Amino acid sequence: MKIAVVGATGMVGRKMIAVLEERKVAYEHLILAASERSAGKLMSVGNLPYPVVTMDQALLAQPDIALFSAGAETSRNWARKFARQGCYVIDNSSAWRLFKDIPLVVPEVNSHVISREQRLIANPNCSTIQMVLALAPLHHHFRIKRVVVSTYQSVTGSGMKGKNQLDAEISNLPVEKFYPHPIDLNVIPQGGSFQDDGYTTEEQKLVDETRKILGDESIQITATVVRVPVYGGHSESVNIEFYQPFEIGEIIRLLTEMPGIVIQDDPKQSIYPMPLYAENKDAVFVGRIRKDFSVPNGLNLWIVSDNLRKGAATNAVQIAEFLISHHFVG
Repeated sequence: MKIAVVGATGMVGRKMIAVLEERKVAYEHLILAASERSAGKLMSVGNLPYPVVTMDQALLAQPDIALFSAGAETSRNWARKFARQGCYVIDNSSAWRLFKDIPLVVPEVNSHVISREQRLIANPNCSTIQMVLALAPLHHHFRIKRVVVSTYQSVTGSGMKGKNQLDAEISNLPVEKFYPHPIDLNVIPQGGSFQDDGYTTEEQKLVDETRKILGDESIQITATVVRVPVYGGHSESVNIEFYQPFEIGEIIRLLTEMPGIVIQDDPKQSIYPMPLYAENKDAVFVGRIRKDFSVPNGLNLWIVSDNLRKGAATNAVQIAEFLISHHFVG
């Protein structure tokens, strides 16, 4: 079996390669693709050198699975070309997520939408993945009426440019700014670009993608995305209003039983999720679990996850593992 990583030299691409190795995904050939300026470079995988190839060369290699993380423009230009020759494309960009005929997948939540015939699969936004993993079992049992989410997103979600800006500001070095303001010792209430309605594209993704993954367009969702000067992962304050009443014990039981979730909720001992301790882990950590007494059937959650792993690379690799285990490939 041949697996390609498109955008192999980027932050998420490198993490995809690492996760493939860690999870011991079986392949005979690994194809590392990037832009033409990176072609010919060598990358070490499993102590072996792999040359970086161009997109044309990767296409000619006819991979069985291609993990794309090279931006929306590259995905729009190349994903269907790979899919047309029988390759399963798992795309981490925003290019295909909201197409009705393209599955948007968090494997623990909705792997049932993956079919043998559909060769293009979308990986959701990092903030969406961690939130829907917690929302899914609760929606199934109590039905969600409304969600209010505020995110506290790591600079790693902006790729190397965002990380480099924070690194340089901490060290008082000159750097080409990616954000419109300093990020060190600051928080920036903007993720993506602003729409005419005053919301950002990142906020709109949380609305649209959550509804699609949970299969319920009636859920009312509002979001505020904030960039914060941390590296380890994204954090979310999530306020949920259900149609049905619940007890906190039921919430904890359902979240504990959900694959991929780890409960960290002992506030008297100052135990709750934090990005510092979520970094390089695949779990979605949930804590500060408490009722919201200001509305009927209200709940507050604090959700944290490494955005480069479960929020991107690990989720994509899990989709690939589903394809392999169900004998779609291999």
